[in-house]
Amino acid sequence: MSAATAAHPPAAPQLDERELLRRWHQEGDEDARRVLIEQMMPLVRALARRYAHRGEPVDDLEQVGYVGLIKAVDRFEVDRELRFSTYAVPTILGEIKRHFRDRAWSVRVSRGLQELSARVAREVDRLSTKLGRSPTIEDLAAATHSTPEQVLEALQGAHAYSAVPLEEPLGDEGEPVARLGADDPAFAVAEERIELGRALRILSGRERQIVLLRFFAGLTQREIAERVGISQMHVSRLLRRALGRMGEALGGSGTQGAT
Repeated sequence: MSAATAAHPPAAPQLDERELLRRWHQEGDEDARRVLIEQMMPLVRALARRYAHRGEPVDDLEQVGYVGLIKAVDRFEVDRELRFSTYAVPTILGEIKRHFRDRAWSVRVSRGLQELSARVAREVDRLSTKLGRSPTIEDLAAATHSTPEQVLEALQGAHAYSAVPLEEPLGDEGEPVARLGADDPAFAVAEERIELGRALRILSGRERQIVLLRFFAGLTQREIAERVGISQMHVSRLLRRALGRMGEALGGSGTQGAT
């Protein structure tokens, strides 16, 4: 054995993720679950590093990502014709983004108070329309099944969510840029759509057509076979191959991002 080989022994081959999932879900094999989680950790680290410059320590983001990975392992349905990494990536990203939403409050506010603040905000809009006037504290307390004191606390706590740093850049009218415009409800899934679109582009025309018909148009494999003019078995093979390639592309991008 050469000195180089002794210093850097070859990495052990990864075990098949589907077999590990089968052992865990069907046989309760805790070792299989542990091995799969360890194998997927580099993907978690790569996804966490995409958010490295957004004010949160990378170590914290990785820990949050591991929680998402564990949830993905435990929730994955083994009989699905889907590569595990394709399922795991949005689950991990969802946990990381949820972490940012929770941390967006500039002052630490309890989860209960955050939720009450959101309910109060919704009731202000609803009651203003219904009553034709601004609701009173008592109106809001009754609508949210809370006390007037709790409503006041929630209204005060809401200010912790919108604090603006002194160094924030200003717009043309002297207002902080962060206050302009409104939140786009589709923003949370924008990154997943970009990743999905990139993965779709690596497929052949027929593979892409089958994936779109199955998951976007909601057709069954039999209906796809009739529309495309091939056998249902051929549709199944092409779909399995396409999902595998997409899963590799999504996982591969994360690995590259880590280097």
